[in-house]
Amino acid sequence: MKIVKLTCLLIVTLFFVQCDTANAQKPTVYCVGDSTVKNGQGKGDGGLWGWGDFIGQYLDTTQVRVKNHALGGTSSRTFQSKGLWQPVLDSLQAGDYVLIQFGHNDNGALNDDSRARGTIKGIGEETEEIDNMLTGAHEVVHSYGWYIRKVVTEAKSKGAIPVIMAPIPRNDWENGKVPRNADSYGGWAQQIAEEEGVTFINLNDKMASEMEARGEEQVTGHLFYKRDHTHTSAKGAVLAASLIAEGLAESDNSLKKYLLENPEITLPRKRNLFLIGDSTVADNGQPTKTGWGVYLQQHVDTTRMSVYNKARGGRSSRTFRYEGLWDAVKEQLQPGDFVLMQFGHNDGGNIDKAKYRGSVKGMGDETQEVQRDSSGIETVHSYGWYMKQYIKETKEAGATPIVLSMIPRNDWFDGKVDRAVTSYGGWAEEAAVQAGGYFLDLNEAVAQKYEEVGKDSVNAFFPDDHTHTNIAGAQLNARIVAQLIEGLRASDLRDYIYIQEEK
Repeated sequence: MKIVKLTCLLIVTLFFVQCDTANAQKPTVYCVGDSTVKNGQGKGDGGLWGWGDFIGQYLDTTQVRVKNHALGGTSSRTFQSKGLWQPVLDSLQAGDYVLIQFGHNDNGALNDDSRARGTIKGIGEETEEIDNMLTGAHEVVHSYGWYIRKVVTEAKSKGAIPVIMAPIPRNDWENGKVPRNADSYGGWAQQIAEEEGVTFINLNDKMASEMEARGEEQVTGHLFYKRDHTHTSAKGAVLAASLIAEGLAESDNSLKKYLLENPEITLPRKRNLFLIGDSTVADNGQPTKTGWGVYLQQHVDTTRMSVYNKARGGRSSRTFRYEGLWDAVKEQLQPGDFVLMQFGHNDGGNIDKAKYRGSVKGMGDETQEVQRDSSGIETVHSYGWYMKQYIKETKEAGATPIVLSMIPRNDWFDGKVDRAVTSYGGWAEEAAVQAGGYFLDLNEAVAQKYEEVGKDSVNAFFPDDHTHTNIAGAQLNARIVAQLIEGLRASDLRDYIYIQEEK
């Protein structure tokens, strides 16, 4: 029996030793660079990604590990002076790989009190001594090429295999062409690679050529965003990673043996934005009665977020729930989604007569029993109760609730638009505070805008009645909603907003 137990113990021990050995022999691919390699925390903040976030999807990660150590804002100089290179160097084992791409930030000032990250142009040995205005330290600044060579030689000293990339191009265009950096950082990176005998991938030229093949209209808004000509979207980062994989396949670098033949690329899941409300939000199919929800998606990055306008004309906070419209939305909610909710225009209607859409006024817990025509008895709650339920159930689904006060009607008193602050607008805010949702005072923001443009201009937005806007009014209100979201710094929904220029 003892022999059997010892044999079993030996087998288990050998198994774990073999696993540890296999794991130790598994090479690591380290990525070092700036924000075009890893933006922020590598979670797509603001929709911006680096190619280092996707390069692993082109590699057989059962055979290699990928670690992205790039940091936004760094240059070839500050990545080292900030101590970011040293942990990578200390971790390197023989047979590991280091993918290197710097240059976007090397053109900055050598010495200032904000970033002090620039390097001397070229690959020479010249230096400049400074008392760093940012750090207070005395520093000897070298050339771009000197810093790149240092990373390469130190990696090679550990038996690692460096791969140098030319920096990806910016989304700048001149007569249908994307400018290259062959005469600056891309060219200098290539010179160092050739002098050190390491693999060079001209990512700059490869990507610029691909961008030109697609055309500026297909690149801007897809691979890059209009607001940023340097950092790529997820699709742009995937393109860059695919071109690095292509460059490796074309090289004699041993990393090519870990490339997948048919990589399956997974892009970040698109988040969902649901709109619930009444006809002032909904698509009513009438140009003279158009809700702002129809045009909100013009200001949303729809490459990363889907917008679903579930608002329905004639509904109140009560009937949207009673008719099962909310249940249909709730079933679709996923963690990370958002719900914009705006009710109030119809909540002042009859509680116990035809349409049955009125809710009990205020925020209380009082109820009213209503005998509907043929549907039995309904327990009607207060407006605040319904709004708090929407907030609570949105949060339970892992989504973010954002309450909006209703847009104002075209009612004026003494040159001012009538507000709803003492009724549904105020109650909407109270519900958000009590139940833990965000609040956007759309009623006040739109009223201010109406007063700015003047009563005569506003009258043109309301051709049929004092509640429903035409297309121009809906577009104006959608823009104001987008501006309010953009100012909501506590929620990352603002990262998905891109306010289009007024036409």
